[in-house]
Amino acid sequence: MDEPSEKGVDFFSAALNTSLSSQTESALRPPSFKEFVGQEKTVERLKIMAGASKKRGEALNHILLSGPPGLGKTSLSFILGMEMECTVRITSGPVIEKAGDLAGMLTSLEEGDILFIDEIHRIPKAVEEYLYSAMEDYRIDIMIDQGPNARSVRLNIPRFTLVGATTRSGLLTAPLRSRFTLQTRLDYYSPEDLLQIVKRTCGILEIEVEDAGGIEIARRSRGTPRIANNLVHFIRDYAQERGDGSITRKTAREGLEMLEIDQNGLDEMDKRILRSIAGPHKGGPVGLNTLAVAVGEESDTLEEVHEPFLIQSGFLQRTPQGRVISAKGIEAIGFKSLAEEDQKELFE
Repeated sequence: MDEPSEKGVDFFSAALNTSLSSQTESALRPPSFKEFVGQEKTVERLKIMAGASKKRGEALNHILLSGPPGLGKTSLSFILGMEMECTVRITSGPVIEKAGDLAGMLTSLEEGDILFIDEIHRIPKAVEEYLYSAMEDYRIDIMIDQGPNARSVRLNIPRFTLVGATTRSGLLTAPLRSRFTLQTRLDYYSPEDLLQIVKRTCGILEIEVEDAGGIEIARRSRGTPRIANNLVHFIRDYAQERGDGSITRKTAREGLEMLEIDQNGLDEMDKRILRSIAGPHKGGPVGLNTLAVAVGEESDTLEEVHEPFLIQSGFLQRTPQGRVISAKGIEAIGFKSLAEEDQKELFE
């Protein structure tokens, strides 16, 4: 991978959730828009903004990237930094606990720098209000001391770019959302795009992969590059221990079966969710909290990690009354179809 721009990339806070080592993940990140696979609409919008900003010699306008985890929001922020030849500073919403934390980050920025805030919807509301003036007027007013000695100090900050990333854009307040010039969503990847990513990852890891083996991994990656890369790492280990060192269809299938990931990309928890709805709850509807207790998982985890893929893939439906399994979901877990009258009542 090419080295970053002259200023490089500065990790402001190691608060990103990843199962790969930072060095390995950094090597797998695409260094430019040209090597970034998928998300054509988002990439085209970012290329236009970056190109125009460079011509004007200005910092990028603020950008909000939303979508499920693992789709490339952080990678795109790095690419923007390399395109703009500026420093990318990284933090996350939960890390910014008070206004002083935010002030320290903003005042350390240089002209044109990018501040990437992951899970920006988790910034405390009291701190979020300080972002408004920072994003619009490039200043921040901080209160010092308390009581009769309290006074406000105005800090001017360099013109910077805020790139926010969120998995739950609905939790962002309207005032914060409206201050982003570009709001764009990243969607799940197609198996064809994931196959390109699998091949690229195998090339970086210097492991031979057959197209058939790569397709098996791509189809079971839940439309997510991060999951695809994680699977490649495990299948590489499996191939070296139980095979000839290369990833073939047979090796990929055996390794994925060991991980209990089926041909639809469903893992054991996904199937437990679907079985719970189809079995004890007769197809639904069933409330989120009830479902969480039934499968022994936190409701937030179900809603943020498992449900988005199940819903977008057509295995599950979310209704005002609760979660309902689809005919495709029933077939995926090997259950017999619901009775015709049950299906009619269920989906009306």
